[in-house]
Amino acid sequence: MPIRRRIEFFASQFELCDAAADQFEYKTKDTARLSGIDWSSVTAQDTGRDRLKDLGCQTRNGLSVRTLMALLHYVKALAYFRGNGVVELADVRQILPFVLHDKLIQDAGAPFFEATGNASLRTDQVGWLRKLFDLACAEYDQLDLDRRDVVADLSAELDAGLEGVSESETRKRLVKIERAVGDFTKGRKLYGHLYDDLLKLKYLHQRYTNYLRWLESR
Repeated sequence: MPIRRRIEFFASQFELCDAAADQFEYKTKDTARLSGIDWSSVTAQDTGRDRLKDLGCQTRNGLSVRTLMALLHYVKALAYFRGNGVVELADVRQILPFVLHDKLIQDAGAPFFEATGNASLRTDQVGWLRKLFDLACAEYDQLDLDRRDVVADLSAELDAGLEGVSESETRKRLVKIERAVGDFTKGRKLYGHLYDDLLKLKYLHQRYTNYLRWLESR
């Protein structure tokens, strides 16, 4: 589970495009791409975030579910051929660049590639993708998500099922979700992984809200 959560955290960095739409759910690079507007015009509207820090600024697209499924299959295969019963972080780091090299499209004009020592990563696709994964893992560790992952905990509660969950317990869970949304949006810029977490929290809130309505109608 911790390895899968790291992969999920990595993938969540790349879908957000804040300037693409007003409606929260449509703030994605797919929305911008389908509009046909020149990419540089879209990125020029993206203000307020640290474009050097934001890993999502290094790409022109996000990752599809099919691509992520392929990555998981290859990671498991590599672990198997190495004689391991479980996937290790080194397996992901080794195979990820070769699965994603033609799936994650680099934005060579991003500020990251202007920084000292990064210019060669414009052409070194494998090195760039591995660096990208390392940076995501470093951010994951800094956030201490292996020990404090509110969204994962709330998701696990729902995944356990709603059978037997009372009306009062449902209301308590809704309050926890609303509190988490408030904490995430309080004075913080919107980055890819935060956008992904907020979408998940919205989904959880909708599920519990619908369940609560069902309980009240019985």
